[in-house]
Amino acid sequence: MRVGLHSTISVGAIDEYCEHHARVPAELRELFDRVGIHDWVIWRSGIRLFHLINCDDFEQAIAAINGDPANDQWQSDIGRFVDEFFGPEGTPAFAPLEVVWSLADQRRVDGEDDLRIARAAAPRVNRRLHG
Repeated sequence: MRVGLHSTISVGAIDEYCEHHARVPAELRELFDRVGIHDWVIWRSGIRLFHLINCDDFEQAIAAINGDPANDQWQSDIGRFVDEFFGPEGTPAFAPLEVVWSLADQRRVDGEDDLRIARAAAPRVNRRLHG
């Protein structure tokens, strides 16, 4: 599953935040592997950060991460740069953003519809060719 998050960096902390993310600790990467987080990408626009997490189960992964010493150590360091996380309504929350549109999802739906149409048309084509 893919999950998007939105957060902000404290004013004046952009450079340090980015420097700290140049290479996250091996213990944190190993923790992500154990809990089924396959990738975590962060984009920045000004002080706004947009996170894309590819994982098996977001809620389960976050529950497993909370309280783990590797995450606690990382949060005690990186947390000083993060101002706030925001949920889908734009209010403070550590909650996934709402998906508005996905090209892959649309293609999947369109492909299923195209396959259904092709299957329905196949008997007519076969009758014309072999009829």
